[in-house]
Amino acid sequence: MRKKFMLLALVIAFICNGCSIDDDGANFHFTALEIVDAEVPESFDLNETYTISVNYLKPDSCTYYEGFDVVKDSLTVRSVVAIGAVRTDIDDCMEELIQETASFNFQVVYTEPYTFKFYKGDNSDGEAEYMEIVVPVNNP
Repeated sequence: MRKKFMLLALVIAFICNGCSIDDDGANFHFTALEIVDAEVPESFDLNETYTISVNYLKPDSCTYYEGFDVVKDSLTVRSVVAIGAVRTDIDDCMEELIQETASFNFQVVYTEPYTFKFYKGDNSDGEAEYMEIVVPVNNP
């Protein structure tokens, strides 16, 4: 009986010590990063995979690149946004634009030309602006 009581007390101690009531949530949030340039092929071949390189801007030293969000808007239209994570628990962020390059792979599965809409930022009205690049697909 005494062993069961000690085991129960130990389990309760671990449970009570495992979580903090003062946990105030995440110390970051996601943001869209401004894309300044993209390198895409002049044309695609059907069923091939291509690497698309993108130059984007980080606004400060507390923003970290996380990846791309590539959304299929229609059959051959893709919206591309570079995603950053902004640390909110750091007070001394150096505010400077830092240009970096990243890439993603893209597989061509349709014969129609592809339109890529790369997020360039918001205009003065707060509306998203895009750099559009159309890439034709070679006939087999």
